[in-house]
Amino acid sequence: MDIYARYFSSATMGLPLPLPEQFRSILSTLGVLDIFDIILVAIILYKMYEMLEDTRAITLVRGVIFLLALTLLANWMKLHVIYWLLSKAVTLLFVALPIVFQPELRRTLEHLGEGRFLAHSSFLNDEDAENVIQELDSALRELSAVKTGALIVVERNMGLNDICRTGVQVDGLVSKELLRNIFFVNTPLHDGAVVIRGKRVIAAGCLLPLTDNRTLSTELGTRHRAGLGLSEQCDALVLIVSEETGIISVAENGHIHRRIDSIQLKEYLRPIFAPEQISLKEMVANWRKKKK
Repeated sequence: MDIYARYFSSATMGLPLPLPEQFRSILSTLGVLDIFDIILVAIILYKMYEMLEDTRAITLVRGVIFLLALTLLANWMKLHVIYWLLSKAVTLLFVALPIVFQPELRRTLEHLGEGRFLAHSSFLNDEDAENVIQELDSALRELSAVKTGALIVVERNMGLNDICRTGVQVDGLVSKELLRNIFFVNTPLHDGAVVIRGKRVIAAGCLLPLTDNRTLSTELGTRHRAGLGLSEQCDALVLIVSEETGIISVAENGHIHRRIDSIQLKEYLRPIFAPEQISLKEMVANWRKKKK
């Protein structure tokens, strides 16, 4: 009896097919459009994971996945009471998800609206990238030396037009002279944040959302809390110079790193403006290393 005869025999008798035969029957129905559909869904899911990775939202996503897996397990084991409770909890959870993930959903929709969901930032050529990195490094060193507070946002994939609208439009080339003038004490824009896109300063005097993290050191003031707050909501890199100590800090993905020297600063900035071209094998190796 061949596979098709066994398939119809099992189907008519109401018996489940053996797993190998189920797998073969599924493969036999796959077409080019089905494969394209699977690849497209995989890319979208990967992009969503990439946007949520290393943010507070990823822990909530893992909790939701665990709850769904537990519900399926309870159903499979015929634990009717637990399954009923979990299914009701999942229903309520899906009602609450839009509220819990409101900032992330808003950012994702903005990303889609800008047509940049599957695209990377517009990177600079090597010469322009090195010039911008050097100007930023020089500006931060000089501001740090004289203990002048500064808050600089470097845009990545997610657009920051809503943040730019809270400040004054500048649209000037990045230079240490421009940044020093903006953050000069008692000037109209020195208390706000500067937004940089590519090699241009887009806006200055911008307002950033403050973090709700209550575990931060009391040494960190409003600038640090604002920089950290923005990094929790988007993928921007935020550079901070303390007005009290002159210490340079970097906020990224909801984490703040202090006492950044020139070498470390350039390591943060270089992948944004001029990322290295690496092979697929190196990308997989780096991803595995990051997960350990």
